[in-house]
Amino acid sequence: MHKQAAMRNKLLIALVVFLLLLLLPFLFKKDTHRFVEGPALTELEYQEVSFVNQADSIKLGGMLFIPREVDSFPVAVIIHGSGSSRRNNPWYLSVVKHLQENGIAILLPDKRGSEQSAGSWEGVPLEKLATDTHAAIDFIKSQENLPYSAIGIIGMSQGGWIAPIVAAERDDLAFVVNMSGSLTTARDQLRFEEYHNLRPYTYDLIARIMAPLTAKMLEKKPRVAVFMEYDPVVYWKKVKIPVFIAYGEDDTNCPVEQSMQRLEKEGLHHILARVYPHGGHAILDEQQNVLSPKFLNDLRTFILEHTQ
Repeated sequence: MHKQAAMRNKLLIALVVFLLLLLLPFLFKKDTHRFVEGPALTELEYQEVSFVNQADSIKLGGMLFIPREVDSFPVAVIIHGSGSSRRNNPWYLSVVKHLQENGIAILLPDKRGSEQSAGSWEGVPLEKLATDTHAAIDFIKSQENLPYSAIGIIGMSQGGWIAPIVAAERDDLAFVVNMSGSLTTARDQLRFEEYHNLRPYTYDLIARIMAPLTAKMLEKKPRVAVFMEYDPVVYWKKVKIPVFIAYGEDDTNCPVEQSMQRLEKEGLHHILARVYPHGGHAILDEQQNVLSPKFLNDLRTFILEHTQ
């Protein structure tokens, strides 16, 4: 009897020690998430606009930001990342403010199913979401009283997957920008992101073992399954206009190193690609939680160089 009780106690102690070892990474994890600081929508001047995606019969809303005291200007159409969009997103507005102040107009549509746009983005293939950007570009081209000199597109995060689809299908764009959109396949990107989602809560080895399994489960969800076979390089190879791809080092959503390697491997040497130190997915400044001034200046310079 005493031997059985002693054995139970040893097993219980061993179990407690094992659980504590599993919990150690969670108990001592550091919160490294950085929240983007940027302008409020109330600080910016814009016009409400609406247009129709004729290909999908969806009415879309948006905001047109026009620079002051400029006779003619290029227009950048922004393409949203994953999920719903909101107009007061400081990441988007940081880009908008910098470009507007430097003589560049911006059309920031509401993503379908968000704010003033009808429809739903859930379960919609990237190729169909691209038709919303086509509609936004066509809207700009239809504005006879808008003194624009050229049109380009800026894809942000998952919008960087949609950007090459649009650019490959048109011959009237002056430039395309990809901010933090992976150049790996969608499946590789998801596994990378899952590893980084798990890593703060467990050991590295366990996270590496679990990531493919949890990613496989996510792949079955309709909103994810719809783009699992996507490979952005297929479209980037078809893009003939100037391209600027920007990444932030230490990005836990987008596999930056693998993306840069693939750029080289696939022979896409004509593409301008830069990695900003410790910028993360939002390409933030190294010291402050605002967008990297170096990146914003590079973005402005790239657009103006290819539209003047």
